[in-house]
Amino acid sequence: MTETKPEIGGGIPKPVKKLKRKIYEAELERLQIELVKLQDWVRETGTRIVVVFEGRDAAGKGGVIKRITERVSPRVFRVVALPAPSDREKTQLYMQRYFAHLPAAGEVVLFDRSWYNRLGVERVMGFCTEEEYRHFRKNVREYEHTFIEDGIILVKYWLSVGSDEQERRFQKRIEDPLRQWKLSPMDTEARRCWFDYSRTRDDMFEASDTDFAPWYVVHADDKRRARLNCISHLLSLIPYHDVPRKTPPLPERDMSGEYDDVQALENRKFVPERF
Repeated sequence: MTETKPEIGGGIPKPVKKLKRKIYEAELERLQIELVKLQDWVRETGTRIVVVFEGRDAAGKGGVIKRITERVSPRVFRVVALPAPSDREKTQLYMQRYFAHLPAAGEVVLFDRSWYNRLGVERVMGFCTEEEYRHFRKNVREYEHTFIEDGIILVKYWLSVGSDEQERRFQKRIEDPLRQWKLSPMDTEARRCWFDYSRTRDDMFEASDTDFAPWYVVHADDKRRARLNCISHLLSLIPYHDVPRKTPPLPERDMSGEYDDVQALENRKFVPERF
């Protein structure tokens, strides 16, 4: 029997029993085939898509993005994960550095965190003034309405992870040398400020959950379920279809310029074959 457990600080009860790997891998492959079809359709039609991923630290945003992109072309699906703004960028219009990464025709841009930093981490950690916060809060709907009026498909996801699961993932990052790079002082401080982040999340939804650009919440305590649910939902929102693809025939080698091209490498430096 599948147990349920609500997110501490709010949220709808969700399944916590992990999805079996065999089922997960089969479903992921099926969805990734659909993502390739989406890619072909985006290129063929010149569609522009922006997908925003937000959520608490260790909610699994990077894992979802990785599964979306691992079987498609980086020339079509671009990931944008901006560092903290430079001193110069701090003097610009806040949205200016995000505008530079919006898609051209035939591109899908995945934002691993986005302009919503201002309504989240920047406010909680004091990286912006109250005036800057309120100004962005007031105008974010207009920014996004402009994107959509210009023809961009905008999809926004919030990955929701419970307190116990976040703590477990942070502990794994502390113990696992392959994951320690993921843990920063900002992450641990965010853990302490759990309810501050909950309140800013609620206020963010209040300010920007609109009919034309709604937020979609993904239950993310089970990473496998979260990835499948998110990808499946994303595909359901976009009216793509199969685009016929011409497969060129594989020609025979032209032997008119034949020579021993293996022997020609004999005196070059090779990587030692240790495995």
